[in-house]
Amino acid sequence: MLISNDQATLLVVDVQEKLISAMTDPGGTVRRIEWLLKVCGELEIPIVFSEQYPRGLGATLAELKEAAGGGVVVEKVHFSCVAGNCLPASLLAREQVILCGIETHVCVLQTALELRALGKQVFVVEDATDCRSPYSHGLGIQRMRDAGVQIVTREMVVFESLHTASHEKFRSISKTFLVGEQP
Repeated sequence: MLISNDQATLLVVDVQEKLISAMTDPGGTVRRIEWLLKVCGELEIPIVFSEQYPRGLGATLAELKEAAGGGVVVEKVHFSCVAGNCLPASLLAREQVILCGIETHVCVLQTALELRALGKQVFVVEDATDCRSPYSHGLGIQRMRDAGVQIVTREMVVFESLHTASHEKFRSISKTFLVGEQP
């Protein structure tokens, strides 16, 4: 299965003020998610942000909301967005969910597994997820893969969403996001 931008929603999980500094690569993770948000904006893929207990852990990073040009923000106390019953109907109406965020082995994992249980096609952007431990990150990715979650990179999201070099946005996206050093 390939990502289809008319069937997908990007769900950014818990990239919050008081969590990000504990990750293995906080700056790189933020830059890669910001890149992904901008690409999804260009491709008109809807964006949803989840926040785990924002009163205690802070809001989604402002630069990510700005890169998205908006997006729906949902709050939860469950680790899984599905168990938290916070996902908007617009996301649940689509067949595919592209996931990124933190932490790979907790909130991203539990959300991915429960979205699969709902029958969704789930794509986890491995280079736009992070956690406090490389070991836990690797195990989280492996467990999701074993459960039928598609593990992808940011560039896979781009090229699958475009499908062809003749796509009206291919030239603009390739010049803006695929030239030079990537975050």
